[in-house]
Amino acid sequence: MKLGYNEIMITSMYFNDINDFINLEMGVKRFQGNMERFHFNPIPLNHYSRKLFPNIETFHIYNKEDKIFNDGKIFKKIIWYKVDYSTYLKEKEQGNICKNIEYTKEDRWKYGNTIPPEVKSLGYECFYECSLLTTINIPSSVNELGYDCFNGCKSLKSINIPSSVNKIGSYCFYHCLSLTSINIPSSVISIGDGCFSGCSSLTSINIDNIQFISEERIFMNEPVLISIKIPDNLEIINGKNIFKKDINEFIIPSSITKLGYGCFSNCDSLTTINIPSSIKEIGDYCFDGCSSLKSINIPSSVISIGDGCFSGCSSLTSINIPSSIISFGNSCFCGCEEELKRNERIPSYCFDE
Repeated sequence: MKLGYNEIMITSMYFNDINDFINLEMGVKRFQGNMERFHFNPIPLNHYSRKLFPNIETFHIYNKEDKIFNDGKIFKKIIWYKVDYSTYLKEKEQGNICKNIEYTKEDRWKYGNTIPPEVKSLGYECFYECSLLTTINIPSSVNELGYDCFNGCKSLKSINIPSSVNKIGSYCFYHCLSLTSINIPSSVISIGDGCFSGCSSLTSINIDNIQFISEERIFMNEPVLISIKIPDNLEIINGKNIFKKDINEFIIPSSITKLGYGCFSNCDSLTTINIPSSIKEIGDYCFDGCSSLKSINIPSSVISIGDGCFSGCSSLTSINIPSSIISFGNSCFCGCEEELKRNERIPSYCFDE
């Protein structure tokens, strides 16, 4: 297949810098003049490269630091970096386009609690301590809920998170005292630290899809949280104090391959847990401080137990140690019942403080 002018122009739109454009025209004579065919800049420009794209009418601004040219030939600007809603309205009046609009706390003060349909993300503390807010509609254009976004919205009872959202920031719903249940759509791939911490009325969380949980205190809630549905495709749980201390039962999906650092630490109401045969590693301090845990079955798939893994499990009297385990972490059974010391499979140093 022979590439024509249109095909090479489309291809060159994905070049990284001006040198790629220059090398194309110098290397292939029949593609000379490719840059002159562009009516927009496919890359950020400086004073030198601007001269190589003489016919630009629409100017794309990719980064906040990009050089902007007002040389009389440009009729419209397209802004790709994140701008607040107020800036978007000003640019719109001038005939310009903004591709990444954030609704900020200042925007909410000015324009109200209704999120405009053009908005792509909700910014830091956007609805922070809106104590009278009971419900809110998030438009399907939004892909991110920012840090502390609904922190302290103590009257918020329900919220619909659209399938367009892929990131929920740290402490997003912190101290939403009236929130009783929430559904996290399958589009969400990241949930930040302490996201649901202090949600004292929250009884049910449904997470449709997330492959890794690696933040801290996501589910650290008051005792009423009785149901946490974890997706079957989750691969790794890795983060300190992810689960609330009052949880007494947890089902680990068979997709999990690793229980990471401190993920069940200080769950002092946890009495029993089944570790599926998919697990290969139990990380440092994984069950540290689980003082009500009485027995646990470790499958033969596990090859290592991390430092302090079961330290402080003062009720633990029964545990099987399969021959597959080749690595015992320091103090991994420190503070456990004396009865465990009779287990010949456990090295003595595992009980040291």
